[in-house]
Amino acid sequence: MLTFDSRSSEFKQIPRSDQLSYRRISVVGTIGSGKTTFASKSAQLLDVPHIELDALHWEPDWVEAPNDLFRERVKQSLQGDSWVVDGNYHQVRDIVWSRADTVVWLDYPFRTIIARLARRTLRRILTHEKLWNGNQEHIRGLFTQDSVFLWAVRTYRRRRRQYPTLLSRPENSHLAVVRLRSPKEATRFLSTLGQPGDLTS
Repeated sequence: MLTFDSRSSEFKQIPRSDQLSYRRISVVGTIGSGKTTFASKSAQLLDVPHIELDALHWEPDWVEAPNDLFRERVKQSLQGDSWVVDGNYHQVRDIVWSRADTVVWLDYPFRTIIARLARRTLRRILTHEKLWNGNQEHIRGLFTQDSVFLWAVRTYRRRRRQYPTLLSRPENSHLAVVRLRSPKEATRFLSTLGQPGDLTS
């Protein structure tokens, strides 16, 4: 496994294409880390399809797609030679990572995650933004067991412990792993693909 951590000296020498092919990228990270924005910008720079696992997972009225259907949708979506996909769903991780050549892990501080999540959630509620299959976030959802903020609290530390273990498994040894620890570093990484714009806000 080829690993580039933003805290290591090797990170300063991330190549454009010699070591990392950037053909099939999986973007992971805690809710609120900006996976979709990062994946979308990456896909634009590479001129490849962007695939949101959320869009394949959620049916109307926030109903989760049956697992078999979800897996089949993901298989069909990842048939191409090049793509960028974002999402953390363990139900399809084996499919995504077996076909990916690179995993980008947005491993930001918790304060960054929560601040971004608050801004995103407020915008979606105030603008009645339509998400996948017409779903929308509502203020009442902030006070339930399914609150995105509770989910962030529950999963942040777990994912930070989980990903190094998962990525070190033999079946994932083919992956190049890029661990980015701040939005500034994400912008810097995207500059190896082209002119990404600023991801620090």
